[in-house]
Amino acid sequence: MKRIVIFASGNGTNAQRIIEYFRDRTDAQVVQVLTNNPRAKVLERATKLDVSALSFNRKAFYKSDDVLHLLTATKPDLIVLAGFLWLFPEKIISAFPDKVINIHPALLPNFGGKGMYGMNVHEAVYAFAKAEYLKNPTQKIQTGITIHKVTPEYDKGDFLFQAKVEVTPEDTPEAIAKKIHQLEYTHFPEVIAKFLS
Repeated sequence: MKRIVIFASGNGTNAQRIIEYFRDRTDAQVVQVLTNNPRAKVLERATKLDVSALSFNRKAFYKSDDVLHLLTATKPDLIVLAGFLWLFPEKIISAFPDKVINIHPALLPNFGGKGMYGMNVHEAVYAFAKAEYLKNPTQKIQTGITIHKVTPEYDKGDFLFQAKVEVTPEDTPEAIAKKIHQLEYTHFPEVIAKFLS
């Protein structure tokens, strides 16, 4: 049985979807959820689904080996970043080579990098699409998701998967977010399963 650890910073809808996807499978399971936010809703979601859930602070993550020791003890086959907002430390990436992946809510290399997460991304995509449609109202603009390996730089790792969706002239940032969530819920658990197999 492959072991998955999820890192998340907020609401945890992707984490919940992944936990539920693997719940009745015999090949892999989510064994732990870790967050840098003690008030994150993901803690509640994981606990309700009987998955161990813990929060940690900046010192435990960057200044000491507390989180690294916790992961070493847990022995994950895969570490999944699902809406985790802190830059992942090189020491953890090195300890788990090719075992840390992330989902980004845009088609990298576009709309990536520091500060590009959640609604910040959808608002940037919206502003870009609006400007492009003013130039040429008949063109097609796309956004999507990118699942990629994690490196010590934001959004720079090799791509594992991308899925696309059209941005229409009528879309708002909220409408774009909704489309992206649907792609995430559909594809992220499947890509994880494939990556582990």
